[in-house]
Amino acid sequence: MATFLHRIGQGAFKRRWLVLLLWIVLLGAAGAAAANSSGTSSSNITLPGVEAQKAFDLLEEKFPAADATGASARIVLKAPDGEKLTSGDQKAKVAQLLQDVKESSSGIAQVTDPFTGGAVSADGTTGYAQVTYKAQAADLTEQDHDRLDQVLDDGRDQGLTVEASGNALAPAEVDASSEVIGFVLAALILVITFGSLAAAGMPLLTALIGVGITGSAVTALTATFDLSSSTSALATMLGIAVGIDYALFIVSRYRSERADGHDAKEAAARANGTAGSAVVFAGLTVVIALVGLAVVNLPILTAMGMAAAGSVTVAVLVAVTLVPALLAFAPQRVLGRKARKQQEQVVREADEPRGKKPLGERWAAFILRRPLKVLLVAVLGLVVVGLPATKLELGLPDDSTQSTSTTQRKAYDMLADAFGPGFNGPLTLVVSDPSPDTAHTAAGDLTKDIQHMPDVAAVAPAAFNPQGDTATITVIPKSAPASDSTKDLVHDIRELTRDPDRASGAQALVTGTTALNIDVSAKFTSAIIPYLALVVGLAFLVLVLVFRSIVVPLKAALGFLLSVLAAFGALVAVFQWGWFKDLFGLETTGPIMSLMPILTVGIVFGLAMDYQVFLVTRIREAYVHGADPRKAITDGFRHSGRVVTVAALIMTAVFAGFIGAGEDMTKALGFGLAAAVVFDAFVVRMTIIPAALALLGRRAWNLPRWIDKILPHVDIEGEKLARHTPTPAGTETREPIPTHDGGR
Repeated sequence: MATFLHRIGQGAFKRRWLVLLLWIVLLGAAGAAAANSSGTSSSNITLPGVEAQKAFDLLEEKFPAADATGASARIVLKAPDGEKLTSGDQKAKVAQLLQDVKESSSGIAQVTDPFTGGAVSADGTTGYAQVTYKAQAADLTEQDHDRLDQVLDDGRDQGLTVEASGNALAPAEVDASSEVIGFVLAALILVITFGSLAAAGMPLLTALIGVGITGSAVTALTATFDLSSSTSALATMLGIAVGIDYALFIVSRYRSERADGHDAKEAAARANGTAGSAVVFAGLTVVIALVGLAVVNLPILTAMGMAAAGSVTVAVLVAVTLVPALLAFAPQRVLGRKARKQQEQVVREADEPRGKKPLGERWAAFILRRPLKVLLVAVLGLVVVGLPATKLELGLPDDSTQSTSTTQRKAYDMLADAFGPGFNGPLTLVVSDPSPDTAHTAAGDLTKDIQHMPDVAAVAPAAFNPQGDTATITVIPKSAPASDSTKDLVHDIRELTRDPDRASGAQALVTGTTALNIDVSAKFTSAIIPYLALVVGLAFLVLVLVFRSIVVPLKAALGFLLSVLAAFGALVAVFQWGWFKDLFGLETTGPIMSLMPILTVGIVFGLAMDYQVFLVTRIREAYVHGADPRKAITDGFRHSGRVVTVAALIMTAVFAGFIGAGEDMTKALGFGLAAAVVFDAFVVRMTIIPAALALLGRRAWNLPRWIDKILPHVDIEGEKLARHTPTPAGTETREPIPTHDGGR
């Protein structure tokens, strides 16, 4: 691998203009495809195979007219204090407002009357009207949104309290500041670290090109694959983070090789062969983790994983081809002013003052003095931080999770106050049978049985399709949608529909937001074990191949579990319990988005293996080239400690920038990933792993001989390059290098 990438680095360095042109052409082609795409992101979540989704599919089949219905909005109205909507004046105001709504757009198909439709609260103060459009939500124009908003404002001017919800409202504006904030912070960290605008600019430029390509590709494919807005956000988030980090490692290694006396071309080639090999295998573990999300069989999660995996793949390709080419454009400027002044002398990689050891080496020395104590304190600390994860609650986002300043949240609260907490989470029972008589009998029996359940507030009469073979029964719970009582009610109704003693035999399925939420949680719970087994198993094999050890990959996997546990604990404490919520700009707290845990597991595992590969390969490189185990740890930290720290700070900054996003899932994902990177990079990879390596000594690098014989030698440490190293004068040396490589 090192030799192959060494040749690629040499070729890219020689043909820098051609390589740069090819990537610019790819960026332009992707951008053109995105510009010509008219697709909009989707917010739909489908769950193939679960009961709630089967019910939705059955409704689409049996009620085609309802399926053809376009966008909708629910307008909630409340009379001024001390008055009722049913009074003459207020009733006239409501009638005028609804007439204005109907006339606000030619695309409106229907506006219901709350007074004739039974949509007024028992005390007469609050009511709601349903607005249905002919067009889909994505096809509504800005003018449609503005006119509806204006009508609502006019109603407020009349003294009514008017709020609304639904997909016919104007979508929230996409806030690009998250990406900008993370990018700016990353740029500052790079400039401070390298002391060179050229060295700092290369990782930023390559990351922009990679993200530009993948972001444009996702945009172009949005309509074809019905992608969600979260798909693009995740691909961008990971693309920026790994794109900067991967380029950072190669540029840093280039500076190190120049400090060792190699000319620019050979230094770029060697950096590509050694650090580039680590980038390839680190990227491979991330891709495995992201592609593995497909085992959940949730389309939105599969799409997010595939798009993010594509972003990481492009970042790897950019790093091992474009970075060496860019190094050829500024071979001296990348070194920094101090290094250029010391060009005739031995230039230190870390540019530290003489006599002062790099911080990474000092940190390694601290760990080596007391490895057992350090190990125990670090592990105990992560366990304590992770304790809140035992109280993790999952849910799907709805209007109750939105900011209290939004009209959707105000409408939600008004309906809950007027009609009961369960009104916002109705359950839909779909009853179907080829025989209309059987369907009618079953619907009648189920309606009577459900009415007597303790947590049921109301049951609407069954509504049949024209054929009479399928009915929908709306059930209003007494408790809130996310409460345990409502979840128990869903289970009770499903148990009732599956009762073998029911004589009718008609099919009965429960759906609705709460039912879908339960099914999502159950699906993720059942998928997490096979997903972990698949991802950890494949990545374990990759790491065995990289490190030629059984113990090191095993420690990497166990360390990942501690990282993700601590990340979940922090996520629960902030986003579910509300600790420090003001610090992170949270207005409301609640259950964590259902797909967050498995998505976070996939991403964090990949990133954890990134730092494992970047840091431990340098330790192994020193060990393979003759250092004893403890000296290898010190050497690895001296060469990679600072750059891994910088990489982790950059990735943390990029992820933390998304905490300011408007979408709850993106906000929580950014926080969870930022916390996970901090825990994994600084506590696990840079503290627990070296402490464990110090305690194990040579045993950490042992590999059974029978495994050693069947494993291919990928030479990620660049041993072959070290044996055939061109000197600064252009001659070549061939020296035997001592190794301690297990069974080798």
